[in-house]
Amino acid sequence: MATLRDIRSRIKSVQSTQKITKAMKMVAAAKLRRAQEGVINARPYAKKIEQLFSHLITDEHKASNSFLLKRDVKNVLIVAVTADRGLCGSFNTNIIKEVTRLVKVEAERPDVHVKLFCIGKKGWEFFKKRNYDVIGEKINFFSNLRYENALEISNRIIAGYLNGEYDEVKIVYNEFKSIVSQQITVKNYLPIPVTESKVIAGKIPDYIYEKNQTSIFEYVLPKFIFTQMWRVLLESNASELGAKMTAMDNATTNAGELIRSLKVTYNKERQAAITTEILEIVSGANALQESGG
Repeated sequence: MATLRDIRSRIKSVQSTQKITKAMKMVAAAKLRRAQEGVINARPYAKKIEQLFSHLITDEHKASNSFLLKRDVKNVLIVAVTADRGLCGSFNTNIIKEVTRLVKVEAERPDVHVKLFCIGKKGWEFFKKRNYDVIGEKINFFSNLRYENALEISNRIIAGYLNGEYDEVKIVYNEFKSIVSQQITVKNYLPIPVTESKVIAGKIPDYIYEKNQTSIFEYVLPKFIFTQMWRVLLESNASELGAKMTAMDNATTNAGELIRSLKVTYNKERQAAITTEILEIVSGANALQESGG
């Protein structure tokens, strides 16, 4: 049975942990406000450039452009977007589970080989240790997330796609819904998916292009690809901070409950020790009286 000193030591230890989790929650909350603003600001731009891009696509582009033309799939690249650190609940675990499931599904297709590109240290460590075919990684940058990170990642992926190293690219990430809610999302990145309803004759406004439609298409295409990756990184970063804030809040609450439970145990043990001492004193006094009598 634990002594009073052991219980006091454990109470102090849990109190110290509670201070740390509370501080981490406050830090995550401060960062989340900025990350949430970034997501909110990026979404309308990403949606608008997607609409513009879909209007610019012609049947000729779909038949000849490397980023739109569907290939016979022999190699699939799955981009796993996790965090660089833990202490964010099931954020990383859920992504890893979904990527693992998707790898199995894709591998069941005839003659298809699956490769991985890991964004975030946690996913990279998990898949590298288990001998998955990890062809690239980008880690330790979410603490200073910049648009240049999206450019670098996109360019590395695009280079492999154009060189024929893989024929299809999918991104698995957490989409930010709210502080307490993140949704696992699988995004088809390359070839760029074209929604047929957006290119049916009569559905598209009759725009007049200056200089011409093809030159504008070629100008918008890389911006569209980079913007999609930038939005993925922003969504994942905000989701991570929301998950971390929630996890640290739960940890702080649980620490408080554990402290209360330990204090009750401490008081019971202390009362029992006092009662035992009183009984020993009374018994000793009675023994002295009896021996003196």
